[in-house]
Amino acid sequence: MLPQEGLIYHFPQGDRSASFEAVRLSLFLCLSLAGDITQKGYEKKRSKLIGAYFPQTPGKTEFPSPFHSTKFYQIDRREKKLQSKAASHTNWTSGVKRDVHTEAVQAALAKHKERKMAVPMPSKRRSLVVQTSMDAYTPPDTSSGSEGEGQGDGTSSSREGSISMEHWISRAIHGTSSTTTTTSSTASSSSSSTRSGGSGAAGGRLADVLAQHNHSAPPDVTGYTNNTANTTATDGIQVERAPGAGTAAQRQTPKYGNAELMETGDGVPVSSRVSAKIQQLVNTLKRPKRPPLREFFVDDFEELLEVQQPDPNQPKAEGAQMVAMRGEQLGVVTNWPPSLEAALQRWGTISPKAPCLTTMDTNGKPLYVLTYGKLWSRSVKVAYNLLHKLGTKQEPLVRPGDRVALVFPNNDPGAFMTAFYGCLLAEVVPVPIEVPLTRKDAGSQQIGFLLGSCGVTVALTSDACHKGLPKSPTGEIPQFKGWPKVLWFVAESKHLSKPPRDWFPHIKDANQDTAYIEYKTCKDGSVLGVTVMRIAMLTHCQALTQSCSYTEAETIVNVLDFKKDVGLWHAVLTSVMNMMHVISIPYALMKVNPLSWIQKVCQYKAKVACAKSRDMHWALVAHRDQRDINLSSLRMLVVADGSNPWSISSCDAFLNVFQTKGLKPEVICPCASSPEALTVAIRRPVEEGSTPPGRGVLSMQGLSHGVIRVDSEEKLSVLTLQDVGSVMPGAMMCVVKPEGVPLLCKTDEIGELCVCTVATGTSYYGLAGMTKNTFEVFPMSNNGAPVSEFPFTRTGLLGFIGPAGLIFVAGKMDGLMVVGGRRHNADDIVATALAVEPMKFVYRGRIAVFSITVLHDERIVVVAEQRPDSTEEDSFQWMSRVLQAIDGIHQVGVYCLALVPSNTLPKTPLGGIHLSETKQLFLEGSLHPCNVLMCPHTCVTNLPKPRQKQPEIGPASVMVGNLVSGKRIAQASGRDLGQIEDNDQARKFLFLSEVLQWRAQTTPDHVLYTLLNSRGTIASSLTCVQLHKRAEKIAAMLAERGHLQDGDHVALVYPPGIDLIVAFYGCLYAGCVPITVRPPHLQNIATTLPTVKMIVEVSRSVCVMTTQLISKLLRSKEALAAVDVRTWPPVLDTDDLPKKKPPLLYKPSNPDTLAYLDFSVSTTGMLAGVKMSHTATSAFCRSIKLQCELYPSREVAICLDPYCGLGFVLWCLCSVYSGHQSILIPPSELEVNPALWLSAVSQYKVRDTFCSYSVMELCTKGLGLQTDSLKSRGLDLSRVRTCVVVAEERPRIALTQSFSKLFKDLGLHPRAVSTSFGCRVNLAICLQGTSGPDPTTVYVDMRALRHDRVRLVERGSPHSLPLMESGKILPGVRIIIANPETKGPMGESHLGEIWVHSGHNASGYFTVYGDEALQSDHFNSRLSFGDTQTVWARTGYLGFLRRTELTDASGERHDALYVVGALEEAMELRGMRYHPIDIETSVIRTHKSITECAVFTWTNLLVVVVELDGSEQEALDLVPLVTNVVLEEHYLIVGVVVVVDIGVIPINSRGEKQRMHLRDGFLADQLDPIYVAYNM
Repeated sequence: MLPQEGLIYHFPQGDRSASFEAVRLSLFLCLSLAGDITQKGYEKKRSKLIGAYFPQTPGKTEFPSPFHSTKFYQIDRREKKLQSKAASHTNWTSGVKRDVHTEAVQAALAKHKERKMAVPMPSKRRSLVVQTSMDAYTPPDTSSGSEGEGQGDGTSSSREGSISMEHWISRAIHGTSSTTTTTSSTASSSSSSTRSGGSGAAGGRLADVLAQHNHSAPPDVTGYTNNTANTTATDGIQVERAPGAGTAAQRQTPKYGNAELMETGDGVPVSSRVSAKIQQLVNTLKRPKRPPLREFFVDDFEELLEVQQPDPNQPKAEGAQMVAMRGEQLGVVTNWPPSLEAALQRWGTISPKAPCLTTMDTNGKPLYVLTYGKLWSRSVKVAYNLLHKLGTKQEPLVRPGDRVALVFPNNDPGAFMTAFYGCLLAEVVPVPIEVPLTRKDAGSQQIGFLLGSCGVTVALTSDACHKGLPKSPTGEIPQFKGWPKVLWFVAESKHLSKPPRDWFPHIKDANQDTAYIEYKTCKDGSVLGVTVMRIAMLTHCQALTQSCSYTEAETIVNVLDFKKDVGLWHAVLTSVMNMMHVISIPYALMKVNPLSWIQKVCQYKAKVACAKSRDMHWALVAHRDQRDINLSSLRMLVVADGSNPWSISSCDAFLNVFQTKGLKPEVICPCASSPEALTVAIRRPVEEGSTPPGRGVLSMQGLSHGVIRVDSEEKLSVLTLQDVGSVMPGAMMCVVKPEGVPLLCKTDEIGELCVCTVATGTSYYGLAGMTKNTFEVFPMSNNGAPVSEFPFTRTGLLGFIGPAGLIFVAGKMDGLMVVGGRRHNADDIVATALAVEPMKFVYRGRIAVFSITVLHDERIVVVAEQRPDSTEEDSFQWMSRVLQAIDGIHQVGVYCLALVPSNTLPKTPLGGIHLSETKQLFLEGSLHPCNVLMCPHTCVTNLPKPRQKQPEIGPASVMVGNLVSGKRIAQASGRDLGQIEDNDQARKFLFLSEVLQWRAQTTPDHVLYTLLNSRGTIASSLTCVQLHKRAEKIAAMLAERGHLQDGDHVALVYPPGIDLIVAFYGCLYAGCVPITVRPPHLQNIATTLPTVKMIVEVSRSVCVMTTQLISKLLRSKEALAAVDVRTWPPVLDTDDLPKKKPPLLYKPSNPDTLAYLDFSVSTTGMLAGVKMSHTATSAFCRSIKLQCELYPSREVAICLDPYCGLGFVLWCLCSVYSGHQSILIPPSELEVNPALWLSAVSQYKVRDTFCSYSVMELCTKGLGLQTDSLKSRGLDLSRVRTCVVVAEERPRIALTQSFSKLFKDLGLHPRAVSTSFGCRVNLAICLQGTSGPDPTTVYVDMRALRHDRVRLVERGSPHSLPLMESGKILPGVRIIIANPETKGPMGESHLGEIWVHSGHNASGYFTVYGDEALQSDHFNSRLSFGDTQTVWARTGYLGFLRRTELTDASGERHDALYVVGALEEAMELRGMRYHPIDIETSVIRTHKSITECAVFTWTNLLVVVVELDGSEQEALDLVPLVTNVVLEEHYLIVGVVVVVDIGVIPINSRGEKQRMHLRDGFLADQLDPIYVAYNM
């Protein structure tokens, strides 16, 4: 089978030689159709086409193996063996209990085993696969200070024995057997599946699947049938048949505008790797997905989102209303100090030698010991200097109550403590923040905003930190981004003045003043400051002392960040209150030695340790080499993130390993905390033998509906929680509904925990409204009565109070994602992803989960760092497993899963992942992932319903309906030619050749044509008589050398210029029919010459006229490689013409005979020639003359390609008819000198000029920055009345507007720029003339347009699409809008096909095959109702008419025609009509690196191809952005995203995209894409 557009040949195997000629012919046709495909693509196409017909070397022939089935069977058997082996292999060498998460994940994946999926692996260019080499071992990431940071579970180290053998994509994909990926009828194209990048498709299974679908229409993914003929979705996949079965009957679709042999893309066999993958994707997507939510309903125009109806079977809370819980009394101990400063003064004076803090260096040796005496004296010194040494005596810089920033590194707790207590003593409010490392640190800008809003002007820091800050050349510290101007003040003793003997800080009892402000990062990345009062700080320390039973002089090891949260509360505040000794372990030491904290516990016989579950996990991984660890001294291990779902597995594993080292089970004390409520709960260290702590095994399904259900039967989707102890002493706690009014929850309902106690924050600094909602909440019972007269504080934690008053936390409000009405917690999903085998795949457990809003619902995104040594295969497998695990356990789809190289996600100061920054990078497309898997097909279940086509309403009822509703039937016409009085001498003549002879006699020296070269000087010019004389010589030559007869066809292959015009009139003089053909491109003969050859053959030219240079080129070696040069008709070069005149000039008798043929390749890659009669040609010229008011005294500048359509008519014909001078500017010269066209317009003071979109784009891009220099050179465009873009498409409004804006400074009037519209059946229907009203622009609703309705909206309204009128309707042209299916007339408010009736319509297609049906349909159509007499030509373009408020010259209201797009390019998806350009416009806007985009459909999958202008690393950033924007703006799911290099999307000479060529190139695997993503 041949991978070529619509040319599918089957030959009996024997008859190869006979078929070879036929194939060669088809090859010519195919390749010349291919337009501007690349050299490489051409080679590939050629070898694929011909390959099958060359004899093969004996012994090399591959036959499809008949043994696939057995091979598959063997693989499956082997897999089963391995699995049973894996199952029998014990999991933990030390007989440890299996991890809860891992068990659940394995169960979930086992469930998926039944329904194996074959997901196409993305294709990646090799350069993208190479990973940057990293050190083989990077020390683990052990920070304790970060929030959204997961970690691999403790189990991973000992789990290597049981890596589950489940391969989501079956082993077949991984090249274990050589199976055919192609369905082919020739033995030679069998191929093995071990293709590049491990991406061979699941061949055997794919072949089976295809064999089952033995019908020619591909499976329809979108679940409705597609009946219309005018779609680009392919209707003919060929299916494998037995060799010798004869030709596969190809299903023909009545496509617009072409002869069948020229079909492209409509029957590409599934033969290439790409097609196989797409087929795989189609098959996967056909599997039943989650039932959709109740969808939108479609009102006439508005697609409304329905409020989601709750599922009647979902679990509901049934318990009684909860009762607020009280903690124990806060005991009043007589010797508790009245304030923390008082405590510090007391210990500093009565036991100055007692150690307060020991800091370790990175080798684990004590760096210094801070005693209570030193802490007291240094803090006093800091306080004195703050109040007396900053600013002047009259104007101190810092007064009591002012806020100052504390900027200290994580390895210097001593300096921090001194500064913190110094501030407390000076009654100044400290705001501890992180050290800004660079000017644009992740989140540093938001911190700056907090400092600004707190009015911070002074920042205290340490000596070492001050030296390390970035400095300007003058030695000043620059202002950080977003920061206020601050004075940096080094708060170290040696830099400070001693306070006078008589100065003492004023020590008060704890009061309502603010003690300090702790910063908190929100979900969206903004930073808030939580203010904590002195009395709250003291009460909190007392409550912690009581809960943890702290006593004087205890030793406590702290691994946490001492600047905030649990680390600050235990190791800086409560420790000083109780005169404890803190051993501080810096982050840097943990990175080098994860066991350091455990070693310090042994060394110092510490009673208490504060750590995070991550620190426990890394200690587990590293513990093997340690013999002499003894943890029996530990009475309490505070687990700061004990409320996280993943902490339980770390706690279990830690206990299992260290129980043998003296660790007692009751020592582990998880706690729950939040910046607003401080410590919410902490498990008490209990006496041995008392009741064990609580565990909850809850159903995930229940949790997602906010209900607590203890899961008994299904062990798969459960969440195991550990309790975090009971309510804090002196506090009261209740659980309220997370949204809306704070109503108490039922006992079996999850809600937000709220506490009422002195010991919480009091406000968000400076934000009164948010403060009220968080810190001043009055929970209410069902009857509306408040629970207490005191306000509660919301903790931001979701959970419930379980039996025996134990508190369970199930997640954070910040991590809540509501998808389809169900609630999921980001931390749960992190825990599931981290438990997927192989667990070591995620680099240091660095994984981020967040949701983004796309199409009115939240979508889950998972981003993980992958290990440096992982292969593509590993990544893809792990991703597949994660998707299944999350689907199985949480019953929710992941919208996007992205993997990034290790160490590339933005970090929080202590090494965690900065979540909001990661989300920001993802959304703006600068995350640079190395692997992406999008699953919109499985996740997006709230698309609007597909449009159900109404049963055919007859054209009569449509017309009546329009009349009843008062709508006009859409029809319009230009001025009537008969009514126009003009002194048009040329009208006397029926033929252009006669007009030229008349002009040569009456005005022989009048210049008709001037050709400019790239320097802007005149290359040559032609007067009337010169043109006439040279044309006579050509005619003589044709008769003499060519021996041509009347009506013979002659191909004119000339560069744009004067020779082309001369040759054209020479042909008319000789009675021949000229066909203008674009010459082959010198640098690209292989791809352009076949098109020339094809036009020559299809047009039946008996001779080729050209220049000497091109004539040599046609027979050159390069040409020989591209085409068979022996089959050219005679080639005449016209450089030296004979001297003699022809005996007689040809006098045509019948004006309806052919004047010339116009050949052009349409945007869908079809080559179509139309016939222009003499009558039509003269009518055409007259119509343009009247519209543009062209007279001999006028000058017109033309920068167009002169080979087809209006471009050719303006270049060659109009000047002869109207007598005006044409200044000809070949567009190719603009590549050398972009200013050429505009300079010529200015220099010749031209009033009317014509150009193409490619010329306009060249000027906009090439001259964008040069307008000033052009102005200084005197370029002036103020005389231009009309600058018309000649086009056969919807006006490119963005381009014309930017062109107008750009050159406004050079005098260009914005109203001068307009466009024209023509097509194959009529080369110019509209053209903005000189006297008509200005072109109008309307805004239409894009959603209505998809239903073929036109609804005008205001500019800037959502879903609005600007459309510009395509110029004024030419004189003598009538237009009507008709329904392309029923052929009935349509009303003004509908989109329909533009039909045209005019004297200059072409008279038919010129085809070799004489397909009369198409001919009559396109050129001789009649309406099925109403005016059934008039004969119309169908343009094949959709558009609508609008009556505007403007009046035309005759005083009538002006009718404007708006072209929307080509019928054959429109894509029918979900029952609606989409125009590629609209989707492309949306896509181009999404990212700065997307320079061009093209879309097409394949088996009802939408394929988006984008050109990337940037490094290949950015390619994968585009996939989510493209998918999002198409969903949001067009309600479509993108099936495949292809990222290619600049210039891959083929464009024809008019600058229009050749989407069908692109499609064929993609399916035949010729694009060499950077990345292909198959969305699931």
